[in-house]
Amino acid sequence: MRTENEIYDLILKVAKNDARIKAVYMNGSRTNENVPKDMFQDYDIVYVVEETQSFIEDKDWIRIFGEILYMQYPDENPYFPSDKKNSYGYLMQFADGVRIDLTVQSVNYALQHMNDDKLCRILMDKEHILPEIETATDCQYWVKKPVKEQYFATCNEFWWCTNNIAKGLWRGEIPYVQDMTNYYVRTELITMLNWKAGILAGWSVSTGKSSKYLYRWLSEEEWQMLLSTYFDGNVDNAWRSVLAMCELFGNTARFVGEKLGWEYNENEGKAAEGFLRHVHQLFSKEKRQL
Repeated sequence: MRTENEIYDLILKVAKNDARIKAVYMNGSRTNENVPKDMFQDYDIVYVVEETQSFIEDKDWIRIFGEILYMQYPDENPYFPSDKKNSYGYLMQFADGVRIDLTVQSVNYALQHMNDDKLCRILMDKEHILPEIETATDCQYWVKKPVKEQYFATCNEFWWCTNNIAKGLWRGEIPYVQDMTNYYVRTELITMLNWKAGILAGWSVSTGKSSKYLYRWLSEEEWQMLLSTYFDGNVDNAWRSVLAMCELFGNTARFVGEKLGWEYNENEGKAAEGFLRHVHQLFSKEKRQL
């Protein structure tokens, strides 16, 4: 695999030698000092250009970056219409393991949008067209302190949707249960865990995409319990995981509520978990009778 310096040198060399490219900036994890460095981090690069059309028409110009193993043209996806005239991307996985997510943007578009992401660093500005920007920071991704209504809505949504999980597990409908768990119930659990991380960090922390750095703010027991909530296609394993989710959510919601001055609704949690356990008992009884 090529080194970081080799990739940066290549990116800047291409920009320097192409008169159409006026500036280069980067965003993403490589500009975030709080993210651990590793060899699989993408290079999220933007070339600020006079126009995008000549780049779009020439499908081979990107070969200069190396042997492409496979790639994606996100702006050609019919499900996500885009403004190709002003912004066009190339997501490239190279044979040596390097990945570059490259976008060409018109000058006007870049000037309007480059500050949308505070994790931005200017690498080259050949004609001094880009504005001065602050040092790259992940502050816009910090966990935000909830208001009271958000806290109680999160609790209610978590417990209410366990009703659907209970019915799905009793019926043995694992695809449905997986969706209800991962897209609804787990979303509320992760939100509550993030609030706990925010409290512990004074609301000045990002837990990363998909909250992948939550382990830094949870105890080992909590982290292992969270991992145990990810289950396979076995119904019995799913029951155990869902009940673990309930315990973890309740404990975390009590902590967050106490720290923020709100009284957790114990009756709601006990009622919902009680129904879940009742359906589990029905499931277990019917299973024994088979």
